[in-house]
Amino acid sequence: MNESLPLGKLPAELLAKLLASAPARAPRLVLGPGVGLDCAVLEFGDTMLVLKSDPVTFASDEIGWYLVQVNANDIATTGATPRWLLSTVLLPEGQATTSMAENINRQVYRACSELGIAVIGGHTEITHGLDRPILMGTLIGEVARDRLVTPRGVRPGDRLLLTKGVPIEATALLAREFPDRLRGGLSKAELQQAREFLYTPGISVLRDAQLALEAGEVTAMHDPTEGGLLSALWELAEAGGVSLQVDLSKVAVPPLAARICRLLELDPLAAIASGALLLTVVPDDASRIAGALRDQGIACREIGWVETGPAAVWHSRSEGRTLVMRPERDEVARAFES
Repeated sequence: MNESLPLGKLPAELLAKLLASAPARAPRLVLGPGVGLDCAVLEFGDTMLVLKSDPVTFASDEIGWYLVQVNANDIATTGATPRWLLSTVLLPEGQATTSMAENINRQVYRACSELGIAVIGGHTEITHGLDRPILMGTLIGEVARDRLVTPRGVRPGDRLLLTKGVPIEATALLAREFPDRLRGGLSKAELQQAREFLYTPGISVLRDAQLALEAGEVTAMHDPTEGGLLSALWELAEAGGVSLQVDLSKVAVPPLAARICRLLELDPLAAIASGALLLTVVPDDASRIAGALRDQGIACREIGWVETGPAAVWHSRSEGRTLVMRPERDEVARAFES
């Protein structure tokens, strides 16, 4: 059956099927493609190179700055430092101007300068069939062998931590892309505050990851993107081959984010959520790591724990547990279609 696919990421089952036949055997390959495995890792002596490729497709405002952050976030989840960026910029035929090209590149360069990333190459063109700019980035980081963190490091007994709350990215994105649809339910000041979620609390998790690694033993990290926190939990469970027990009532949802999701009838737990960092940590270090993050102004909550597989995500409460349904697609995709 050749069924039509919805807007957003490929369904996890289809992606897993496609990746199963990928030619991914190489002498220096430490970590290759897989569901929930957002970065590739290559071995170069005592240094590991971490590589990430990600596009920006939903956002149009501040797209160049956005590109750097979303790629740097995934690099950060491995414990690596982002170093080198290649970017591909596709501009829409009939709309592309000198100012558009200059503004996008200025945004990329500013973000890279802030994070100490060198722009080492890429490609820019005006492309037929687009109605908005599309950006793709490949970011390379490096980490010492004994500092590498991957989703496969998660262990039964670990505690689940979540920084900041969700969905930070969706809040900023919806306010920037659909202001007219939100003006009836938000004041001008609230709409501007939602737009600024891009920077405060911010969609970057680089500092979150660095602080957590300094404070205690982190076994795995994951950046909730498309499909939000619920998809990220499933991806982490599958990548680590474990069962995650989560009390979803403990997940922080900022009041303004919750209001925007209600206005657009979206589930905040299934909306694109860069800005939050999902961590698994050894039990003895959970309080120390959460406290270290809070001491630096980064909210952090313990939301669950890890048990022996099979891979699944459970909403666990005192009265029992229920299986968490994996989102079929990101909630923000519905906003773009309506």
